[in-house]
Amino acid sequence: MSGQSNLGGRGILNAIVRLFLTSHLSIIFLIAALISGLAAVSSTPREEEPQIVVPLADVFVQMPGASAQEVENLVARPLEKLLWQIDGVEFVYSMSRRGMAIVTVRFYVGQDRERSLVKLHNRISMHMDQVPPGVRGWVIKPVEIDDVPIVTLSLYGKDAFTLRRLGEEVLVRLEDLDDLSRTEVIGGYARKIRVEPSLVKLSGHGLTIFHLSKAISGADASLDSGTFCEADKVIEVSAGPYITSLSDLKNLVVGVYDGRPVRVDDVANIIDGPAERTTYTRIGFGPTCKNKGESQETVTLALAKKKGTNAVLVAQNIVDRIEKLKKTLIPEDVKILVTRNYGETADETVTELLYSLIYAIVSVVALISIAMGWREGLVVAAAVPVSFSLSLLVNWIAGFTINRVTLFALILSLGLVVDDPITNVDNIQRHIR
Repeated sequence: MSGQSNLGGRGILNAIVRLFLTSHLSIIFLIAALISGLAAVSSTPREEEPQIVVPLADVFVQMPGASAQEVENLVARPLEKLLWQIDGVEFVYSMSRRGMAIVTVRFYVGQDRERSLVKLHNRISMHMDQVPPGVRGWVIKPVEIDDVPIVTLSLYGKDAFTLRRLGEEVLVRLEDLDDLSRTEVIGGYARKIRVEPSLVKLSGHGLTIFHLSKAISGADASLDSGTFCEADKVIEVSAGPYITSLSDLKNLVVGVYDGRPVRVDDVANIIDGPAERTTYTRIGFGPTCKNKGESQETVTLALAKKKGTNAVLVAQNIVDRIEKLKKTLIPEDVKILVTRNYGETADETVTELLYSLIYAIVSVVALISIAMGWREGLVVAAAVPVSFSLSLLVNWIAGFTINRVTLFALILSLGLVVDDPITNVDNIQRHIR
């Protein structure tokens, strides 16, 4: 039976070989594979870094009023021990400061991201009864490699307050683009209405800061009070609205003194302008720049892309939109500089590696042609591009991206791919002789 099965298998192989030798099917397959490879190279998303799955999350725990030492002893250390109990965890480290702790948990490379986050949520929820008093809650923020911005834009030429407001408006226009993920405005001063109470004026009107705070917080609210029916109509009643303007805040009544209403403007100084300075962001110019040696205040717009999308196209769309906004929204005295463009560098890296791959293939084919003959070199010249084309096609279908790691792997695998056609050529020569 085994002999008959071997003969049957050999007959099938002979029929397949005869089909390719006596027809144009091999040529059609060769052309189709090369075309598929070219289509895969042009269609596969390009990135600077590979899509490595490293589940990572930050746990922010709030404990108002506690010192950094108390936060570490009561929150950070117990939470570290708790998170170490989760299977698949590689590292757990924390940072404690007054009123808050940040605990970072990192899983092993290759762990399923969704399952890892579910484990993290379940572990914390199972031990809620052990939360020390004083903890006001926590937030779990997953971190991904795609959260890293691929494009950063720096605006400079005005004061930090103006740049911040302009940057926020520009970011709103950019968020309309497809395949954008996380966006952020870094630096500058946000607009903020500050109420600076005067203790002397409050005391003179028989009021305290508590009365002022309660009046503002109570007025800056909006609630649905219910509904009632009248004349076959349903009328909704709401309490509010929020404080919508500076005049509303100034005319807000805090209390009554000598039969006269005391407003916020009577007991406090109200400032509508930039928030208090907490950070400094500046841009400096090197010796190769036009205005070398200068340093100006700046606001940076950071934009990340969605997972699996083409970094080259996303970055190019961002740059094109900025060029349009320069003509409509961004004034002439505000300069905008692209300080990071991973799409451009990814395209350059992938193109350079593709040229290196082609050069390596041509070199190997030339070497085999010189050492073994032009017919043997022709076999290798057909087999290697077909193998790489089909590999790139499978890479595209599987949803992977082209990056420097995958192309380095293809270049390194060239030696292994060349071995098979060389062995086949040697075997054919042996049979012929």
